[in-house]
Amino acid sequence: MGNIFSPFSAPRKGARRAEGLCNPGSFDELHRKCKDVFPQQIEGVKLIINKSLSSHFQVSHTVHMSTIGHSSYHLNTTYLGDQQLSATETFPTLIGDISSAGSLSAQILHLITERIRTKAVFQTQQAKFTTWQFDTEYRGDDYTATLTLGNPDLISESVIVVAHFLQSMTSRLVLGGELVYHRRAGEEGTIVTLAGKYTALKWIATLNLGYGGAHASYYHRANDQIQVGVEFEANTRLQETSFAYGYQLTLPEANMIFKGFLDSNWCVGAVLEKKIPPLPVTLVLGAFLNHWKHRFHCGFSIIVG
Repeated sequence: MGNIFSPFSAPRKGARRAEGLCNPGSFDELHRKCKDVFPQQIEGVKLIINKSLSSHFQVSHTVHMSTIGHSSYHLNTTYLGDQQLSATETFPTLIGDISSAGSLSAQILHLITERIRTKAVFQTQQAKFTTWQFDTEYRGDDYTATLTLGNPDLISESVIVVAHFLQSMTSRLVLGGELVYHRRAGEEGTIVTLAGKYTALKWIATLNLGYGGAHASYYHRANDQIQVGVEFEANTRLQETSFAYGYQLTLPEANMIFKGFLDSNWCVGAVLEKKIPPLPVTLVLGAFLNHWKHRFHCGFSIIVG
């Protein structure tokens, strides 16, 4: 028999590489660009002093005088190794934070090979361990796979296992999913969530959809000064939905950054950051109002270093 002609040619090996696909990053960073637009809530008076003891060792002192809770002091230390993959990724990294109440939080990030990264997180509430978590992440040319083991307890046979996978389908589209398995005394269950992210020239759209609910975000960069973000979250277990709109205005000539937000729970807030060159000082002013609960919080922070 003669050769049969097929109008659909088989995909060639390495076609994805020919398209210039890159690694999609971590699953936890899917909504990071949109979340960075929203201001972080502050209240009371806070003094933060950052000091670099060397190129590898940094120390931070934080004094917080709260108006709604207990005042506290935090000592934070950071060690950065010699393996620097980018401006924000250095291995190994050791971070420790201890408060005046005796609570400790520690993180260890290590690069085993060029593609395998590990992380360990420990948290204590005074003398009691509350969190111990271990992560292993593998980054391929155009995909990322992560496995997380949280709070393993052999005596009570309780554990939380989280698996993430992201695949770059095109240079703009990323698809993946999350599987969460938890087991404790008298309870066991699994939740599967699908995820997708589309990156354009000036905007990013992300969607997480699963049995537990949905989380959608949209980030748009209008120009070098204005950025906006929109978030929508729906929780099927609590039967609740929320919508939030945030924006960021950057004024480099004035060394100022202004962030604000408004959500469907009748909450509004804004934070103003002002640098004072040539001094290594940053002033932060924030105000947040919850109309529904009739609560108002304001804060003032001084960051040195």
